[in-house]
Amino acid sequence: MHGPGSAAWLLVALCAATGAYCLLRMRSGVEEQRRAAGSEALMGFGMALMAIPAAVITPPRAAWALYAVVFGAAALRALWSSRSSAHHLHHLVGTFAMAYMAVGMASAPSAHAGHGGAGAPLVTGLLLLYFAGYVLWSGVRLVPVATAGGGPPATGWGDRPELARACRLSMGIGMVAMLLTM
Repeated sequence: MHGPGSAAWLLVALCAATGAYCLLRMRSGVEEQRRAAGSEALMGFGMALMAIPAAVITPPRAAWALYAVVFGAAALRALWSSRSSAHHLHHLVGTFAMAYMAVGMASAPSAHAGHGGAGAPLVTGLLLLYFAGYVLWSGVRLVPVATAGGGPPATGWGDRPELARACRLSMGIGMVAMLLTM
């Protein structure tokens, strides 16, 4: 990612913290939540690595190719998992976007892409529209709604739906920021 160094480091911190929280969510007693949290941890840490400013480290083209392979495989897994749950369609779009950005970085003419022009403008625009809409939708879902009859039952850190939504919201914001720099 390119742009102001402090913004890039904030994105790295946001994505790494999100990935770390998703690792905590993997301790849930519900298998589907553990799987989703694992996919989201991969996304969070992958986004953190991709967002490290180029002034600090310039990964070789082989690293971008490795990212493309890893997230391409994750996209295939999300495609397979989407047969049973529509939530995996969002994972599919996210992992496809990560693979797409990695391919764009690997095929860019400069040593480290991101100065604009990496990737197809139409695909980048469609992904931006999707993630901008997802961020707005996720933000609205975080607005508290008054409940009648007491609060929700006590749950552990891995089973708190509002924290999982906040996690997904922060990754969506990060994805918008990364796509804007392509």
